[in-house]
Amino acid sequence: MSELLHTPLHDLNVELGAKMVPFAGYSMPVQYPMGVMQEHTHTREKAGLFDVSHMGQVIITGDDYASAALSLETLIPVDILDLQKDRQRYGFFTNDAGGIMDDLMIANRGDHIFVVVNAACKAADIAHMKANLNGVMVTEITDRALLALQGPAAEAVLAALNPKAADMRFMDVATLMIGNAECWISRSGYTGEDGFEISVPASHAADLARQLLSHGDVAAIGLGARDSLRLEAGLCLYGHDIDTDTTPAQAALNWAIQKVRRAGGARAGEFPGADVVLAEFSAGSDTKRVGLMPEGRAPMREGVGLYANAEDETPIGAITSGGFGPTIGGPMAMGYVPNAQTVEGTVVFGQLRGKRLPLTVTKLPFTPANFKR
Repeated sequence: MSELLHTPLHDLNVELGAKMVPFAGYSMPVQYPMGVMQEHTHTREKAGLFDVSHMGQVIITGDDYASAALSLETLIPVDILDLQKDRQRYGFFTNDAGGIMDDLMIANRGDHIFVVVNAACKAADIAHMKANLNGVMVTEITDRALLALQGPAAEAVLAALNPKAADMRFMDVATLMIGNAECWISRSGYTGEDGFEISVPASHAADLARQLLSHGDVAAIGLGARDSLRLEAGLCLYGHDIDTDTTPAQAALNWAIQKVRRAGGARAGEFPGADVVLAEFSAGSDTKRVGLMPEGRAPMREGVGLYANAEDETPIGAITSGGFGPTIGGPMAMGYVPNAQTVEGTVVFGQLRGKRLPLTVTKLPFTPANFKR
């Protein structure tokens, strides 16, 4: 643990009684004394505060926003040029085979682009951008922490510190003062709930976290509940549900690629792996990510093989994320199956403790989203 990196909130996490574990090279809180189940439920019912300072924060600047956007579009198959000021969008880097190198959030801040990338990929992502983007400057921000305030009470909690937070819509981005700290805030998150992600100067991070935690509706939440919350919300975890061997169509992420970047669009085909990605848009992919509901109470975890029936010896796919959903009151999973098994209601089988047990293909998300549109 001594060799792991620490976030600006490390000492506070320890003070709060967090169980710290290695994650993406950092010492991170997996849970607090409340426990994963209660942390999950608290976030769904009130508001949870997450330390996500391990994520990468990066600024991309060019001669103007348009030049930076067009440069970044050479690596990412989403529409960045037409993204409105102070709005953000989900996207991903693709490789020459159409696989997903990482997924990220992209914001138009007027005179620059602000992106947030996954912790485990940030060094590779930054190197990738620096090596392949022309006419721009790529700068990693290392003096800021990142907090996520998630849940139905999040708006009231943050608006009590700055009323302008209540005016933000889902995927809006703003710079707001909270006390003496200039915060870069987006109305987004990784739980399916309404909420905010707050980039704050590292020197102010602990004070802001304490201020938020002083509210009766806010509790500190760890990585354990973060995982069950995002799985209930049907959201992918990079390195598990998506990776360099997964295409956007296979991952059911076609919605993230706008018409202007698709075949026939004004800026189609100008990203790595476009021939594969765009072909699958029209012809479909051989496999696809689906929601799965195991029967009974026992969760089926990542790596469990999936079979078309109880007798076949050859798996047709595998579970990529699985666990217990406190909100839905039962086990849940996501995984990849051939197109023939993607119809909602289809039954497949998973191998659990030597037995073949049924799972039903289910529409995602498991828990409806609660975003403020």
